[in-house]
Amino acid sequence: MAYLRDKEGGVDTLFLGLYDGWHRVLKQVQKHITLIANTAPMPKVFTEEGLKKLITELEERKSAVRQEIAEAIKEAKEQGDLSENAEYSEAKRRQDENEKRIAELEAELKESVVATPVKKSSTVQVGSKLTVKVHGKEMSFEIVGSNEVDPSRGLISSESPLGKEFMGKEKGHTVSVAVPAGTVKYEILSVK
Repeated sequence: MAYLRDKEGGVDTLFLGLYDGWHRVLKQVQKHITLIANTAPMPKVFTEEGLKKLITELEERKSAVRQEIAEAIKEAKEQGDLSENAEYSEAKRRQDENEKRIAELEAELKESVVATPVKKSSTVQVGSKLTVKVHGKEMSFEIVGSNEVDPSRGLISSESPLGKEFMGKEKGHTVSVAVPAGTVKYEILSVK
């Protein structure tokens, strides 16, 4: 415990009261941080199309890819000695990779939610398709979950700096995004 003594050697009770109050606040903050740290992971947000792709990949890996790998392993075993069999080693490596990816996909599916945009919403949200004007040119984007990102196809994550700026905005709004070369302004022309 900390004490502050006045000139006469007495303890300053005001300081003790402040210290005790601060100490209680600190304990509460630590308690809340622990609660936040121990909560379940945030769900992964997908568009309906993105979730279908994830399910399709999982089904493909569980059926066709597993079957293909099993056949490759069988053929490699028929060649005899497995200790120096490159085909067998490669097939086993592919099998391990496939099983790891299946586990990843299953975990993602357990944590996933489908973003269902409000019909005819005028605000940008996950699943929204928007047209913007930047540097005098029109560009189109779709706001997607972080697992569906593909900038070459115009799929921008809702969690990216650009996506965060667009979220909740409406047609006519201008958003600014800091980039290494300065600031880029995007005027929202339409939201679908």
